[in-house]
Amino acid sequence: MPELPEVETVMRGLAARLQGGRIARAVLHRADLRWPFPPGLEAQLRGARILGFRRRGKYILMRLDGGRSLLLHLGMSGRLLLGPARPNLPTPHEHFVLETEQGWRLGFVDPRRFGAIDLLPTVAETTHRLLAALGPEPLEDQFTAAGLSAALAGRRTPIKTALLDQRVVAGLGNIYVSEALFRAGISPNRSAHTVPGARAARLVPAIRETLTDAIAAGGSSLRDYVQPDGELGYFQHAWKVYGRAGLACEHCPGPPVCPGIRRTVHSGRSTFYCSRTQR
Repeated sequence: MPELPEVETVMRGLAARLQGGRIARAVLHRADLRWPFPPGLEAQLRGARILGFRRRGKYILMRLDGGRSLLLHLGMSGRLLLGPARPNLPTPHEHFVLETEQGWRLGFVDPRRFGAIDLLPTVAETTHRLLAALGPEPLEDQFTAAGLSAALAGRRTPIKTALLDQRVVAGLGNIYVSEALFRAGISPNRSAHTVPGARAARLVPAIRETLTDAIAAGGSSLRDYVQPDGELGYFQHAWKVYGRAGLACEHCPGPPVCPGIRRTVHSGRSTFYCSRTQR
C-alpha cells in the first residue's frame, strides 16, 4: 500500500496541474471500489472548481467549490494517472475518470479495488468515518515526543506494530516504520510501553527525517506505485535496512563480524533491522 510519502507526492503532483481548474466531466466505469460510489457522483462533480488539496494520513482530499471535498484513497494497488485529455479509452482497471476544462485527465486505476472515492462536505472532513480516528500528522507540529509517549503508554505490542496503528500516528506503513526505527536506534521488537521518554524523543525526529527524505525522492516505487505523471519514486535506492536482509548496515561491518541486517515478521509484515545497533 502506498504510504505517506507516496500519497504526499501524488497529492503535490495533482495540485501542480489541477488546482484552480474546473471539472468538465467525470465518468464512472463501475458502481463501486471498496465501497459504492456516492449516488450521482458524475453530475455532482461536473462544473466544480478545484480549490486545493489536503492530505490526511494516506488519504487525499480534493477541495471543491460549494464546500465539498472529494476523498481519494489508493488502497493496496491504486494509482492516479494524470495527463493530457484524450478520447475516453480507459486504461485497464481504470474505474474513475475526471477531466478538466484546462485539458487534464485524471484516471483512478485500481486492479484489486481496495481503494475508495467519496464526496463529503469540507467542514465534515475531520469527522468522516475514514478520517475521524486518525492520529496526528507526523510532519506537523502536533506530533511530539510527549504525545507519542502518551499514545504508547501501557501498550504491550512491539513498537513496530504500534506505529502501524493509524490511531497512534497517521500515514506510516511498513517501509517507513522500519527505516525510522533504524535511524532512531530502536529495535522493532521492543515493547511499545518502554519507548515513552528518551526513546520517543529520538523516534519523533527520526520519523520526520525519514518521511521528509522519502518525499524529496518522490517516494519508493514498489509494485504498482508511480507518481501521477508516470515517473517512479527513487527512495528505495536510499533504504538503510528495508529489503536488505543479510547485508551490512551503515554502522556495522556485517557478516562474519556481526549478523548483518535481519528480517523478522510483525503482524504478517516483513520487518528489517540491525540487532547490533537497534536496542
